[in-house]
Amino acid sequence: MNLFATKSVSRILEESESGHQLRRTLGPGNLIALGIGAIIGAGLFSLTGIAAAQNAGPAVALSMVVAGIGCAFAGLCYSEFSCMIPVAGSAYTYAYTTLGEWLAWIIGWDLVLEYAVGAATVSISWSGYVVSLLHDLGIELPAQLVAGPFETLHLPDGRSLQGMINLPAVFIIVVISLLLMVGIKESARTNALIVVIKLTVVVVFIGLGWMYIDKGNYTPYIPANQGVFGKFGLSGIMAGAGTIFFAYIGFDAVSTAAQEARNPQKDMPTGIIGSLVICTILYVLFATVLTGMVSYTKLGVAAPVAVAIDKTPYLWLNKLVKLGIIAGFTSVILVMLLGQSRVFYSMSRDGLVPKVFSDVHPRFRTPWRSNLLFCLFVSPFSAFLPLSVVGHMTSIGTLFAFVIVCASVWVMRRKHPETPRPFRTPWVPWVPVLGMVWNFAMMYSLGIDNWLRLIIWLVIGQVIYFSYSRHHSHLALRRAAEARE
Repeated sequence: MNLFATKSVSRILEESESGHQLRRTLGPGNLIALGIGAIIGAGLFSLTGIAAAQNAGPAVALSMVVAGIGCAFAGLCYSEFSCMIPVAGSAYTYAYTTLGEWLAWIIGWDLVLEYAVGAATVSISWSGYVVSLLHDLGIELPAQLVAGPFETLHLPDGRSLQGMINLPAVFIIVVISLLLMVGIKESARTNALIVVIKLTVVVVFIGLGWMYIDKGNYTPYIPANQGVFGKFGLSGIMAGAGTIFFAYIGFDAVSTAAQEARNPQKDMPTGIIGSLVICTILYVLFATVLTGMVSYTKLGVAAPVAVAIDKTPYLWLNKLVKLGIIAGFTSVILVMLLGQSRVFYSMSRDGLVPKVFSDVHPRFRTPWRSNLLFCLFVSPFSAFLPLSVVGHMTSIGTLFAFVIVCASVWVMRRKHPETPRPFRTPWVPWVPVLGMVWNFAMMYSLGIDNWLRLIIWLVIGQVIYFSYSRHHSHLALRRAAEARE
C-alpha cells in the first residue's frame, strides 16, 4: 500500500457534506473570539512569569515577539488551507491532502496529544486560581485534593503534604466536555462572554500596572546566560518563546471549526489572523508591565499576576483579576477540547479510527462520542501530572503541527497550482520555509525530555496505524475495491 496516497480537495469537500455534516453557525466574530479564547490563558497569566523567572528575564516580552513571528508564518499558511479545505480537522486534513495518509496520521495523532495536554495544562492553572480565590473568600478545600501526587504542598503552618489528586481540574474538564456535547453554538456564546470578561481584566491590568512600573526591574533586560542552554541570554529568549508557545495554539483551534463556519472562505483568514494580531499585541504589553512591576526573579510562581497586584494599592483588584483569569482559563479549555474532538472526528471520517467517533448527535449535531472519549482521556492528565510537564508537552506538539502545515502549503503549491485559493499565502516558498525553520528552532529549544515524550507518543501512534488504521482507512478500502474490479 502506498503510505503517501492522498485525497483530492474536491473529494474531501464532497465527503464533508455527506452523512456526517456539522451545523454551520459561526461568523467571523465568533471565530476571532474562539482564537482569543484559546490564546489568552495559561500562557499569559501563569507561564509568562515562569518563562521570565527561568528563561528570559524581562526580555520575556521579546520571547512573545519570537513566538508571534513563528505564529505569523504558520498563520498565513493555515489561512490558505482553511479557505481551500473548509472542513473540520485542521493540520490533519491539510496534511492528508498534500503529504498523504501516513504523515496525516502522524500529525493527527500529534494533535490529539497536543490538545489533550493543552487542556490539562490550563485546567491545572484553573484549579490553582480557583483554590486561591476560594481561600480569599474564606473557603478552604482539602489540600491533598487540589494537587497531583507529583506535587508537594507547603502549608501556612510550615507543614508539607504530598498531593493526591487535583479534583477541581477534573471538574472543569467534565463540565466543559458536557457543554461541547450540547452544541457548538451554545459553546461559542459561552466563549464570547468569557472572552469579554478576560479581555477587560487584561486591559485593566495593563492600564493600572503601567503607572507602577519600576524601570530598575528592566536591568539587566537580557540577563547573562548561566552556562546552560535556555537559562537566560539569547538562548533563554528562545526557550521562553518555546515555553509560552502553546498558548498561541488558538488560531490552530480556529481552523478546526472551519466546517462550522458560515462562510469559511472569507471568515477563516479573518478569524485566524485577527485573533493572532490582537493577542500578540496584548501579550507584549502584558509581559512588559508584569516584569516592570516585579523583578523577574520573583515571578516563578503559579499566580504571578497576584504578586504584581500586591505592589499596588488596588488590592481589591486581586479578586477581580483572579475571577477574570478563571474565566479566561475556562474559555481556553473549551477551545482546546473543541479542537481535539474535531480532529478526531475527521480521522474517524477517514476510517483511521472507528466510525463511531464521527457519528454526530441527532439533536445537538455534535461529535459527542469524541467529546466523551477525550473527557475520559484528558482527566487523568489534569488529575495527576504537574503543570510544568504538561505545558512543555503541549508546546512541542503545537510547533510540530505548525512545521507540517508550512511544509504542506509549499507542497500543495507545487503539486496543484491550479486549485482555487480564495486566500493565498504571500511570498511562497519563503514564508513556508521561514515558518518551518523558525518553529523548528523553538522546538529545539525545549530540550531532550520533551523530544523523548513526543517520540514515545508518536511510536505508540505508529503501532496503532500499522495494526489498525492502514487496513481500515477509506483509501485502503477504495484501493481494495478497485483491485477486485
